Amino acid sequence: MWQPARTGERAPWYVVVLRVVAVVIALAVLGGFCYIAFRLTLTPVRDNGQAGGNTDPGDSLRFYMDRPKKEALLQLGGNLALLAPMGVLLPVVSRGLRGPLRLAVVTGLFSLAIETVQGAFVIGRAFDIDDVILNVVGVVIAYFLLGRRLSRTVRGT
Repeated sequence: MWQPARTGERAPWYVVVLRVVAVVIALAVLGGFCYIAFRLTLTPVRDNGQAGGNTDPGDSLRFYMDRPKKEALLQLGGNLALLAPMGVLLPVVSRGLRGPLRLAVVTGLFSLAIETVQGAFVIGRAFDIDDVILNVVGVVIAYFLLGRRLSRTVRGT
């Protein structure tokens, strides 16, 4: 397995090239992911006047739990998975974004921005704080499952 250079030593040129290639690929995938996430979340939908905002944490979660299992799993799982790739890609792009707290703050702000735009400008969509919470939890889970290890492998310790 690849090991980082010792303190004070330079990494071989091919390791540096591989790191640069990995970061460029991660940036490209992150860009494509952001495009898809924006398309999924910022496209108007027909809601027949049912979209209502939620600023009280837990209200939407309780509502989903009272729905049929398939609908609840789709809503909860979809929000957990929506931004989860950021938990894998952001630590690869930047060592400064490694760590669950940093990722939670960055992706929380990103998700909050999406929800704010949804609530203010997108027809049929509404602001929901529970979506922000689920998005952040999904990112942190993805980081612990894959992002931390992949980042250390690609970027070194």
